[in-house]
Amino acid sequence: MGFRRVAGLILVLAVALAAYGAYMPETIEKWSPAAGIYAWKLHDFLPASATGRQVSPTSVAGSPVIAAPAPSTTLVPVIVAKAVRKDLPWRVEAIGTVQPIATVTLRTRVDAAVDQVLVADGAAVKAGDILFKLDARQADAQLKGAQAQLAKDQAQLDQNKRDVVRYTDLVARSATPILNLDNARTAAATNEAAILGDLAAIDNLQVQLSWYTISAPISGRVGTVAIKAGNIARTGDNSAAGAFATINQISPIYVSFSVTQTLLPAIREAMAKGAKVVATPQGSKKGAEGKLALFENTVDPGTGTIMAHAVFENADETLWPGQLCNLQLTLRNEPDTVVAPREAIQIGQSGNYVFTIVDGAAHVQPVVAGRSQDGEIVVTQGLSGGETVVVDGALLLTEGVKVEARDPQKGAS
Repeated sequence: MGFRRVAGLILVLAVALAAYGAYMPETIEKWSPAAGIYAWKLHDFLPASATGRQVSPTSVAGSPVIAAPAPSTTLVPVIVAKAVRKDLPWRVEAIGTVQPIATVTLRTRVDAAVDQVLVADGAAVKAGDILFKLDARQADAQLKGAQAQLAKDQAQLDQNKRDVVRYTDLVARSATPILNLDNARTAAATNEAAILGDLAAIDNLQVQLSWYTISAPISGRVGTVAIKAGNIARTGDNSAAGAFATINQISPIYVSFSVTQTLLPAIREAMAKGAKVVATPQGSKKGAEGKLALFENTVDPGTGTIMAHAVFENADETLWPGQLCNLQLTLRNEPDTVVAPREAIQIGQSGNYVFTIVDGAAHVQPVVAGRSQDGEIVVTQGLSGGETVVVDGALLLTEGVKVEARDPQKGAS
């Protein structure tokens, strides 16, 4: 029952609106030129008494007689615009995603307590900045022990070298067996090898000791610092919770977008000439200018598109990782191009066409439409520029119909 009431109410409102339009077509036409066309059609069906037409004084029987209405001369109101010839840049528009060129997740390489956290959440860092310090006392003690062993082995080597010199002199005077000289030389060689081992151990410990100081490998922005001083860092924790922090490179930065493979030759040619790309984050009026950097090495066979990357210096951090951006890629400038408003192009059984206005009448003009850009369509055949074309009201037109042409500003008022 509720549905019937709603349907009845809608029907009553529709009839009332139609009746109002029939009696007041001028008002409807001010609201909407397209709706005004239908209002005038309904107005023509009203009797002369309802529309205010003049009637004869009396009939033969003394009754008023309605005069026969004159043939309708109502012009079909349409909104028109000009087809123009101009230089038109060929731009490709796409939706892109901002992606950092480099992302580094900081983790520990040793098990140790966190001694100091020297970076704040969201801070900008430069490559080489010290961000975390771990408790390195044990590693430092091991390094000192290795250095002490090196000093001991060097002292022993000096002693062995002196023995070699002494036994060499004694053997020359036949004062000692040559076996003693051979043993001294062996001991010296053994100590030289031990020193090489000590040096290698020291290098290894120095490398391990450097792991207790965690520096920024790249310049960029730090996210949330996940570990605080006093916590124990574990090498086996490869989960997100085990990461100290993540650094995203902000400048320069990529904006990645996909383009259809049919544009690949034109875009590659433009890239060789340093094609410019303008990226505007959605919700922002400020854009950034960059250049096309590279394509991925394969076309997606499922969608027929290829991923491209534009690089931006982004010194002012206009672009932020993860943002969606509106991209405009200018491929080249096409001179002397005929364009018409997108609304002027109609689709028929034989192809595209437009209605042109000549001497107040509508005429069908077949056209060949090309690409669409900024609300305009490139017309490659059919128009030469300067023609007046219909952009609103074409559904009520046929060949030769007389029209009342209005410009878009008047039609919108």
